[in-house]
Amino acid sequence: MSEPRSPSDVWRPRVTVACVVADGDRYLMVEEEANGRLAYNQPAGHLEDGESLAEAAVREALEETGWTVALRHLVGVHQWRSSEHGEAVLRFSFAAAPVRHDPARPLDEGIRRALWLTRGEIAALGERLRSPLVLASIDAWLAGQRLPLDALRRLPDPAAP
Repeated sequence: MSEPRSPSDVWRPRVTVACVVADGDRYLMVEEEANGRLAYNQPAGHLEDGESLAEAAVREALEETGWTVALRHLVGVHQWRSSEHGEAVLRFSFAAAPVRHDPARPLDEGIRRALWLTRGEIAALGERLRSPLVLASIDAWLAGQRLPLDALRRLPDPAAP
């Protein structure tokens, strides 16, 4: 039997969310400055303490693009080790529909602009993609991978008032 580990010894991946937002054959993307380079990504970011995965995905889309989106499905869960920071990432990718755009809304720091690109245009970005998860999630969506949103459950926090 192994020694009990302290909580600080437990491996913890970075939990992120992303949205595949399709409008016909175009996908909502962000052009951002990341670690001194210009990169392209879906609306994506980290799960914050106290929020559900779905809430995080909707929040990140709005903060990074000015678009309010409606989640439709969970497209997939991808595990990856980032070449950017070397840490493990667990990414929950959602399919979302665009609902409303606020062009006057300031975008998150580092985001230059939101833009709509076809899958071919996204693939042509090559090394400028923030990660291989961008195309992996689009391709999962194009292949028809759809999981119901209620596959993800958030239980009440016993520490919450």
